[in-house]
Amino acid sequence: MTRRIVRTGIQLGIIGTVALILVIFLDNRYRVLPNAIHNHLPAHHPGFVVTDLTVVTCSSLNPFSRCTLEGEYWHRINKDLYLGKGFISKAYLHVERKREEDLALHEELVFDVKVGRIQPSTADATSKDIRWESRPSGIWIKKSSKRHISDPKEVITGIDVLFGADAADPRSNWAVQSIPLLIDSSDGNDPQPHLTIRKGAAIKVEKPVPRIRKDGKFKIMQAADLHLATGIGTCRHALPEGQPCEADIRTLEFVERLLEDEKPDFIVLSGDQVNGDTAPDAQSAIYKYSALFARHKIPYAGIFGNHDDEGNLNRAESMAIMDGLPYSLSTAGPEDVEGVGNYVVEILGRGSTSHSALTLYMLDTHSYSPEEKKYHGYDWLKQSQIDWFKSTSQSLKRKHKEYTHIHMDLAFIHIPLPEYRNPDKLVWVGNWTEPPTAPAFNSNFKDALIEENVLVVSCGHDHVNDYCLPANNKDKKAALWMCYGGGAGFGGYGGYYGYHRRIRFFDFDMNEARISTWKRMEWGDTKSRIDEQIIVDGGSVITGM
Repeated sequence: MTRRIVRTGIQLGIIGTVALILVIFLDNRYRVLPNAIHNHLPAHHPGFVVTDLTVVTCSSLNPFSRCTLEGEYWHRINKDLYLGKGFISKAYLHVERKREEDLALHEELVFDVKVGRIQPSTADATSKDIRWESRPSGIWIKKSSKRHISDPKEVITGIDVLFGADAADPRSNWAVQSIPLLIDSSDGNDPQPHLTIRKGAAIKVEKPVPRIRKDGKFKIMQAADLHLATGIGTCRHALPEGQPCEADIRTLEFVERLLEDEKPDFIVLSGDQVNGDTAPDAQSAIYKYSALFARHKIPYAGIFGNHDDEGNLNRAESMAIMDGLPYSLSTAGPEDVEGVGNYVVEILGRGSTSHSALTLYMLDTHSYSPEEKKYHGYDWLKQSQIDWFKSTSQSLKRKHKEYTHIHMDLAFIHIPLPEYRNPDKLVWVGNWTEPPTAPAFNSNFKDALIEENVLVVSCGHDHVNDYCLPANNKDKKAALWMCYGGGAGFGGYGGYYGYHRRIRFFDFDMNEARISTWKRMEWGDTKSRIDEQIIVDGGSVITGM
């Protein structure tokens, strides 16, 4: 009897192991690689129209349950609608699409989609040629043959999935459905998947050309450490204490208030825009800040921090999304330079000139130390990046001399340089609230910045530091300002010791070759400019001390 029980137990164990292997095999067999996510999937490929869509649910426990549909026209949006949190279920949106020129005369295509528990009411829903049809998860589609649709802008050509009650889509002629898909969230953890839909042909994204204003002025907002999540996120260290707080909503409301108050001409995102461990769909987080900037028609550029790639997308995948969005000048940079996001943004002079007035060097400071035992903490700028920076700077100098005023250079990074620790005991301006978490290894990028006459470098990363510190050259003369942006996002730490979220601004007067800087607060003294100072005058670093 005992042997029989043991034998039965072994058999069940073997069966369970085989089932688990099959689950893993089948899940990998039908999983679309992450690159397909960020290439926006063939479901909204230019030149195609949508002819149907549905949701397919499968069981995580049944090795023979497949979350796929057969047929060459069906394509899966590779985002589990439960974001991997379903107890036993997975669900995927499938889109059927065809080339418009391949449709037969009477073949039907989708020209409207709604989400809800009951059929949408519409005057033309009873027509023989125009009708609503039900699909799983509360989806209703309206189909008609091509010959009955007079306006091609009404045809649905793309469908995607975003998550969270605050989901937004910055892309031209895309719109997020207000009601989320109706999926069973019996575990109480509803990721709120929303359909986002494009009607009409894909619109080519034109890169903006930032330019000095007619009055010779230009203003940059440095928004550091937004720490946005998939969904509204969770507030950390929010002031005043004890009041309701929705992290991402409050963060973006803060940013938007300053966009309206300060009216910057350009935005620099200096890393940790995405709070990776709370962003199982990083695309949704990226789209939220991008939609805000697109709505205000402000160009921007971003680099990565140590948390941006801790969600479902790596740096290359995230940058490919950012690179294709309206008003974004973000780009991956040279492939032979270490990191993703080493590039230059040129701010042109006033009027119609093609000459650069300001150059912004954007560099990837990576994440965590690759040699933790020897150099504890964070990574550092690599020699290939320093070589790229120096060669790029030197190649641009001749052209910059053609500018009729004094050309100026700045740099933006995420992780501070070792010199932010202030080894020369110089006087800083602002708050030094935590020890700078700079890398233990010094690759001497500060020296390269000074050699190439970069006047200011600004970082993020340490949320409760916002000081500006002068750095000396080899002759012990101030030659560079090193600043912090100050943490802006409520999804990251930041409210202790009375310190609160803030955003740094750089104001340029090209008539005087002058740079001023200050911060603005989210709570407390929200109207004043904090620690306003002139850091460059006549194209040279000044300390005023």
